[in-house]
Amino acid sequence: MNIYVGNLSYDMTEEDLRKEFEAFGKVDSVNIIKDKFTDRSRGFAFVEMASSEEGKAAVAAINGKDVKGRALNVSEARPKTDSRGGGGGGGRRDHGDRW
Repeated sequence: MNIYVGNLSYDMTEEDLRKEFEAFGKVDSVNIIKDKFTDRSRGFAFVEMASSEEGKAAVAAINGKDVKGRALNVSEARPKTDSRGGGGGGGRRDHGDRW
């Protein structure tokens, strides 16, 4: 199960986050998202847990928990979508006889 964790303290490490979730089951991976230019945390992460049941228990227990002075926002991650745009603006359009 892929889990979104938001409102992270900027000094939170992947090991700190792993420890929070390991209390509920096997953690496959932890990925704190970082700014590509500064390498500083962007304040959110994704945690992958082996079992959906363990993941749901972790979400229920950790959501709202104060960790390093921040109340964590924890939920099941939404599927990744293509965010490269599409659909709007740019390019020439054929307007038929109206123009």
